[in-house]
Amino acid sequence: MTSTVRRVAVIYATEQGSTRDIAEFIAADLAERGARVELHDIDHAPAPGQVDTVVLGSAVHNMDLLPSAAAYLEHNRTELASTDVRLFTVGLGPALRGPIGRRVGRMVPKKIAARREAVHARDYQAFAGTYERQGVSLKARILYRLMGGGRYGDLRDWAAIQTWSAGIADSLGLPAARTHTIHP
Repeated sequence: MTSTVRRVAVIYATEQGSTRDIAEFIAADLAERGARVELHDIDHAPAPGQVDTVVLGSAVHNMDLLPSAAAYLEHNRTELASTDVRLFTVGLGPALRGPIGRRVGRMVPKKIAARREAVHARDYQAFAGTYERQGVSLKARILYRLMGGGRYGDLRDWAAIQTWSAGIADSLGLPAARTHTIHP
């Protein structure tokens, strides 16, 4: 019995580095499981036809993907629609708490939902990133607190990221990881 090595491109568009860190984690996890993984920033992303699966991550600004990620999806929309695509975003929503914050945090912004549908993404997941207090206006800090933002700093949930990556690996028929990276 011959097994086919899955070719996966993990592509990211980052503003402050959180999305890159998550993309690196996912790429390492899939490679550990036997996939042939290419990690690219969005400006050096391969054509979708060169791989079996595209995992694309973007920071969220103004309730949309970063312009470079949106442009990649639009430019490659036809080819991506026939490719196995997984999308993830990194923003504050998943870190919000309280009744209002949790509800807002679960909502997928309309522009992101439309982009997801346009490329027929098989999966989508939103993750929290990092949010530093320094340089944030008083108005933005008050709004953050009202929406359920409880703290600043690294808000990423590495266990949730690991679970999502494992789900991708399982759906690709990759074996279980021999080791697991643990983040703080």
